Amino acid sequence: MLLLDIADLPAEDRVEALRAAFDQASVPCRIEHPGPDGAVCARVHLWTFGRATLVTSDSSGFRVRPPLHVHPESPPVVALAVQTRGIGQVGQFGADQLGHSGELTVSDLTAPYVFSWTGGGGSCAFQVPYDQLGLPADVIQAAGPRLRGSPLYQLVRDHLLRLVGLADVMAADPGAAALGTATTELVRALLESAAGRPAPEVREHTLATRVLAYARQYLTDPGLTPERIARAHNVSVRQLYKACAGAGVRLEQWVIEQRLEAARAELAAPSGRRRSIAATARACGFADPSHFARRFRAAYGMTPRDWQRSAG
Repeated sequence: MLLLDIADLPAEDRVEALRAAFDQASVPCRIEHPGPDGAVCARVHLWTFGRATLVTSDSSGFRVRPPLHVHPESPPVVALAVQTRGIGQVGQFGADQLGHSGELTVSDLTAPYVFSWTGGGGSCAFQVPYDQLGLPADVIQAAGPRLRGSPLYQLVRDHLLRLVGLADVMAADPGAAALGTATTELVRALLESAAGRPAPEVREHTLATRVLAYARQYLTDPGLTPERIARAHNVSVRQLYKACAGAGVRLEQWVIEQRLEAARAELAAPSGRRRSIAATARACGFADPSHFARRFRAAYGMTPRDWQRSAG
């Protein structure tokens, strides 16, 4: 959801509009802009996933600080951000983190901090309340400068970037809150790992979450099998099924259900109403259109063709 585009605002209102957008998207803050107000440009997007939020910003250079007096009712919030353009800098807990394009940084938005970039830049940040993340402040502090050393770093970074690409669709989906919870679990695992918790323990604890994140990423690939998923996570198929069962997930059935939901949404969309049923089935990961049709009817009580026509 586009929260702010200040291109058409009067120059004297731009910095205040950007501050107000950040207050709405994140927590109250102070914004400092090094140049004239008329040079400020910014676009801010915000999506909600349960109690977590995803915020993207693309703007000219600025510096963000917390307000001089943080309201005691402000909930503590942690932000894990991917720098998408330019070089961002986070100063907190007596240390600086530099985030080059494609790199992660973490910050506590309700403790003293400075976040900035010069020239132009962009970032996306997954923001989650401390009480949902379930980690003490010292873990966040320890993890900050050591994120890249975690074996979960690339997985979490890629997941956040993919989430941004699908944010409009996923935030409107009934499963948005569950997706927020799953993403929070990935963030928690990354921070625990980076802070020094033994990686095997973290990977074991989060195997089901990582498996489902991986499966979502390759859902449209007909070659997505339990064997392939197990190999990607360096576990046996037996371990894979055990981890999923512990999370209350029947993996193969879950994959089919996710593909069916994607196909149902596609068939109802304007572009999907112009495509053949077989083409939609293949695009959603079903190699056999007949198998897709049987599964669709069993799940929804009508054929894909009838659903497609009813959506028109």
